[in-house]
Amino acid sequence: MAVDSKIFRKLSYGLFVITSKKGKLINGQIANTAFQISSEPATVAISINKNNLTHEFIKESKVFSVNILSDYAPMDLIGHFGFKSGRDLDKFSLIPYLIGETGVPVLQENSIGYLEAEVIESMDVETHTVFIGKVLNAKTLYGEAEPMTYALYHLLKKGVVPVSGNNKEINAEAKKKELSKEENNMKKYVCTVCGYVYDPSIGDPDSGIAAGTKFEDIPDNWVCPVCGVAKDQFEVVD
Repeated sequence: MAVDSKIFRKLSYGLFVITSKKGKLINGQIANTAFQISSEPATVAISINKNNLTHEFIKESKVFSVNILSDYAPMDLIGHFGFKSGRDLDKFSLIPYLIGETGVPVLQENSIGYLEAEVIESMDVETHTVFIGKVLNAKTLYGEAEPMTYALYHLLKKGVVPVSGNNKEINAEAKKKELSKEENNMKKYVCTVCGYVYDPSIGDPDSGIAAGTKFEDIPDNWVCPVCGVAKDQFEVVD
């Protein structure tokens, strides 16, 4: 029997930054699997790849935090925690955070809130470990904001529903109508590393690239807003 992997994107996922610690070291990563198990006591579960540094930290410290990203979280933040390794850099060197009650970092920007948990059970699931944690501390930061969903993330990555600098969704179709026919026919380019699609009719507002800018006209020092690779890692979309 064949498995169509695209169906998994239709499941309801969020997008979170999971953090943990190991001694004095801290780290975090993007995850799309975090959910409540029970309310009395409050427990949650997360699924973490065994190859990730955060997995190693959780295994040793037995504590973690779930930071719920807002729907206006910038793509470079997601790329920072999702496509870079804590083995190569300090992910929190330029990220506003506080140390929570369990000693793990919690985000102070682009998160609608967080919870901290202590691992009470774990389950080996092939490439991943499911950690079940008892919630020890939780806080809402921006109660009016909406959470980032995994589906919205994929739309943002493709440039379908861009987010502007004032954190409001732009109607992409309306934006395209304002552009000339020639601009609408400009080619799109896809990042071969993470799948981000550069759409000239939208540009990259967060990087100062205006709508209507051809890919060829983007400065050579521009990088993918998701994973940070250079322009030469992009290919034209057929």
